[in-house]
Amino acid sequence: MPRPEPMPGYGQLLQRCYRGLAGAVRSCTDCGWELSRRSWAENASLACSETLLCLLCAIGWTWLRRAASGCLFRPFGEWCNLQPKDAAKMPESAWKLLFYTLSWSYGAYLLFFTEYPFFHDPPSVFYGWEKGMDVPTDIGIAYLLQGSFYGHSIYATVYMDAWRRDSVVMLIHHVVTLTLIVFSYAFRFHNVGILVLFLHDISDVQLEFTKLNVYFKHRGGIYHRLNDVISNLGCLTFSISWFWFRLYWFPLKVLYATCHSSLQSVPDVPFYFFFNALLLALTLLNLYWFLYIVLFVAKVLTGQMQEVNDVREYDVEESKKTTGPQKAGELQLPKRWPVMARCADPHLGRAQTRCMRPSHGIEARSTGNGGTCGSELRGDPGEGQVMAKGRGWSKYGTSFSAVVSFTGTI
Repeated sequence: MPRPEPMPGYGQLLQRCYRGLAGAVRSCTDCGWELSRRSWAENASLACSETLLCLLCAIGWTWLRRAASGCLFRPFGEWCNLQPKDAAKMPESAWKLLFYTLSWSYGAYLLFFTEYPFFHDPPSVFYGWEKGMDVPTDIGIAYLLQGSFYGHSIYATVYMDAWRRDSVVMLIHHVVTLTLIVFSYAFRFHNVGILVLFLHDISDVQLEFTKLNVYFKHRGGIYHRLNDVISNLGCLTFSISWFWFRLYWFPLKVLYATCHSSLQSVPDVPFYFFFNALLLALTLLNLYWFLYIVLFVAKVLTGQMQEVNDVREYDVEESKKTTGPQKAGELQLPKRWPVMARCADPHLGRAQTRCMRPSHGIEARSTGNGGTCGSELRGDPGEGQVMAKGRGWSKYGTSFSAVVSFTGTI
């Protein structure tokens, strides 16, 4: 096996990758749809049973997230008495932190505690490549977990996560990542895939951990300084790790190996342009988000922001707060899309009503001396109203008496 090649600089990366791409273009005399179809038929290896298993696992992730949010994360947020807007977003970050911590830890185990030399010697990802070669079980498990999770994440971004300014970009990221996972598995480029996933997951771990501390620094009506300090430190380490892992190591290890080193080991590597185009798109997405990070840090350093409120700082709920005049007994909810829940109990003496928006749903509960009623809707429940009999209050600040109804869109 050749000695590990020293990691190049940015200049060497650009020079050698350009040389490799230009040479591949000149040598590809019959590039086009016919060559792509023939390359897929000759080199791809993806069984229907493997695709079905990945789809079932994606459904399993969705079910597991709903169960964890309903039975663990959301009750814990209520027990900690988080602010309503933080309680609504906390389950999403807790779920992602749990997954990315486990996935990154497993990736670190594969790269640093086994015989795989891919991190220290990135060109080795293509040594001994053969079409249809067996995928090691430990790498196959990582691919199954990651592929199914990103399949789930496409659904979750649309129907479960809080909608943000960059959610469309996030969808593009998930589609690109899932495409890379599926095609790299089919063409047996799984070695480079493990390296790509490892270099990206660590930033998500720090992001979600920092956001959780942002949500927990105001709980029970009390400011908690420890969570504030951790969130500020987390913002700093997140910014550094994003640059170091995604904009330094990722291009100099992965792009160098796929653009330049791959042609040294496998001169006729299949789908060369396709894979490198997707990896370049991933790099551009990393640059796009890094711009937001730089702007965020600049606002903190120049005093435009006094504290870290959200690491990404562009939740729709935060950026589009609109409050209109309230009628007597009517609650105006932040506008986004229509929801409805109905909760009425004529036996309630003194009622306490809460309206919350846990991701894409609304939860309405009324409790009192005479009994309890509750309704929780998920997805796109349509439109309607929430009603409560008796006297009570809402966490949005509207007090009421007698029969109260409030309608709105969120």
